[in-house]
Amino acid sequence: MTADATTGLAVHWEPGTTIEWIYEGAGQFSEFPNVRPMTVVRDDEDGLVAWLAPGTPLIKPVLVDGRETRHAGPQGMHTEDRVLKLDIWHGTGILKVAPTGKPWSIWHFWAADETFLGWYVNLESEHRRDIEARRTSSMDYVLDLWIHPDRRIDWKDEDELEGAVATGRFTQAEADRIIADAHTAVREIEAWGSPFTDNWKDWRPDPHLRLPEAPTGYAVAHIAEELLG
Repeated sequence: MTADATTGLAVHWEPGTTIEWIYEGAGQFSEFPNVRPMTVVRDDEDGLVAWLAPGTPLIKPVLVDGRETRHAGPQGMHTEDRVLKLDIWHGTGILKVAPTGKPWSIWHFWAADETFLGWYVNLESEHRRDIEARRTSSMDYVLDLWIHPDRRIDWKDEDELEGAVATGRFTQAEADRIIADAHTAVREIEAWGSPFTDNWKDWRPDPHLRLPEAPTGYAVAHIAEELLG
């Protein structure tokens, strides 16, 4: 860890550190976080860059029948009962960049053949770090943006944000602020500065990187029998 020159307190993680990237549960589901162990690639005053490797064990909330929460629909996904599930990351890896002071993170996606697919802008609260516990926590804002390699921008999950308002997860004022944040993100995308110009799309992980261990310290109410051996 790197330390603040004035206080001597640790403020950043060293590359290679395993951390937990957490999206906290909201309202009645505050005890149902989404916890993804990730490997720090870079961490400094500009922000945190971390890698979610394929096959990483993680904890996520699911419906009581094991399906993803969004299968309950744009309103039900905010109200239906759920449990925590120990799972693994089934997709190709994701490189996530959380710029300092921004209400979003930017995820880089690749195909199985390592072709770059695009950027996913996840609207979320600014991250809060627990350096010693190696955790960074945020609240997901539901609304997202997808940026194609040619820089075209698609808005995603607007119906789910409307469902969040209808069910009381967000007030209309909060939703309006989230939409305003998305418009701010669009302006930054169109300006095409960092992190898009940092060439993270050409970054690849060390092929010998070990997978993080499963998250600990969480009450897992449901574990799929076929997973993790």
